Amino acid sequence: MNIRQQFVATLEDVLGQDPRLVLLLGDIGVFGFRNAFAKFPGRVVNIGILEQATVSFAAGLAREGFIPVFHSIAPFVVERAFEQLKIDFGYQRLPGSFVSVGASYDYASLGCTHHCPGDVALMQQVPGMRIVTPGNSREFDSLFRESYAGGPTYFRLSERAHAQEGTVRFGQARVVRTGRKATIVVAAQLLEQTLAATADLDLTVLHYTTLAPFDRETLVRHASGTVIVVEPFYTGTLAGEVSAAVSEQPARIISLGVPRQFLTNYGKLADHERACQLDATGLRERIDKAMA
Repeated sequence: MNIRQQFVATLEDVLGQDPRLVLLLGDIGVFGFRNAFAKFPGRVVNIGILEQATVSFAAGLAREGFIPVFHSIAPFVVERAFEQLKIDFGYQRLPGSFVSVGASYDYASLGCTHHCPGDVALMQQVPGMRIVTPGNSREFDSLFRESYAGGPTYFRLSERAHAQEGTVRFGQARVVRTGRKATIVVAAQLLEQTLAATADLDLTVLHYTTLAPFDRETLVRHASGTVIVVEPFYTGTLAGEVSAAVSEQPARIISLGVPRQFLTNYGKLADHERACQLDATGLRERIDKAMA
């Protein structure tokens, strides 16, 4: 089951358990939730291409005691409705979940209008906004069930998933392996490529599926002189959190992410990964250079 299929299965299950949950769609995922429309009439609604209005409507539902979940493609959830996310949910500290798909460039064939490598950086600017980046379907199911009833939360889903086993908890990094030469902080789905790129290197690998609140304590315990951040969004997005975590010790921080430029070429997800050197081969080259 891929992560979008898991999203549908998890939401249908939680809708059946929690009568407070309301799912709002932005004309995305309507067919996938066809069973939920039939099983929960009135609690699954396709609002259409009205993202700003949908977020404000969701805030009204939250004020009345419901827990809204809004789903659409990342640029339409975050960039188009940012003011409503900031004022209606962040400022009022209302519960609600905003589940995007598309991540940085998953919709590579549709061009820059459907890219969103700046979503995490934007959401970091909303005080109190929690940011969750599951790397596969199991992680999404666990993290959503654990956190959906809390404050405003952004869930960033990708078409890419890693196949690594392991238990994740909201707000906690997972220590995948320990080493002595450097520490890698890797977010979301890039765990697979990172492990492949560093299989023979003496490195610590920390996997982050919650970016806000950021687990500084785990990083402090495992940080070495060099901290390499592997992030599937704009380069430097997590630099502030990582820098704050290691501020009491000498450390060199190197960010490996999506370059801060428009990716104007079309193609597939894998093509953009290679171009950004976020596949295993590209990461190995960049990590070797960083450690030289």
